[in-house]
Amino acid sequence: MVFIDTHCHLDFDEFKGDFQNYVYRATQLGVHGFVVPGITLEQSQALVGFKQHNQGVYIAFGLHPYFMVEHQDGDFEQLKSLAFEHREQLVAIGECGIDASIEDIEKQQTLFVEHIKLANELSLPLIVHHRQSHHLIMQAFKQVKPKWGGVIHAFSGSLQQAQAYIKLGFKLGVGGTITYERANKTKQALALVPLDSLVLETDAPSMPLAGYQGQINLPERLKAVFDCLVAIRSESESEIAKQVYSSSCSLFNI
Repeated sequence: MVFIDTHCHLDFDEFKGDFQNYVYRATQLGVHGFVVPGITLEQSQALVGFKQHNQGVYIAFGLHPYFMVEHQDGDFEQLKSLAFEHREQLVAIGECGIDASIEDIEKQQTLFVEHIKLANELSLPLIVHHRQSHHLIMQAFKQVKPKWGGVIHAFSGSLQQAQAYIKLGFKLGVGGTITYERANKTKQALALVPLDSLVLETDAPSMPLAGYQGQINLPERLKAVFDCLVAIRSESESEIAKQVYSSSCSLFNI
């Protein structure tokens, strides 16, 4: 079985000490592709070199809502220019979205809409971050409809919310959330949606799986996420593996 981790931050400092070993251990478990999103202007710029030096890495540019205090006026315009310059190297626009735990929701909404427009201009999917903000994200999608879909990163929500995203051409990012017993609503939704609407992700080094709280998350744990997905789906293990890999490749044009 071959997998793609459709959302991991391999360029973060947590991995610098033993980077090659972390990647090797992931590949030993079948993880042969890593989508690394942008979070700030400076980090997005650095991703170009990071991709060149690391096989199997695919990159996206974006301004993450969690880092609103770091984003300066003019950062998005620079990011936009950077995205046009490196269009052939990008598989998506993001990480972008709306996070209700961060101040200045109105500014977040404006910035998110700009990301949607950019993705449409470049014919790229979106990598969308949400936190208690599904209603705000859907408002943005009504304001500017995404033309190339994308992935709702770390999806947690109801079946109705899942279906609304799928109707707009989005995949649902299946991550460590489903390894927790309490995530019944999300697991029920992910069990019932079409299989081709799901992709796998770790968000490493964040979002540790159940049993690994307090530790950095690792790309190798994508296999554990997959095992949890198999446990809640009706299809066979091989069918699920084949489909989530195919969906990841088609979504990001890998």
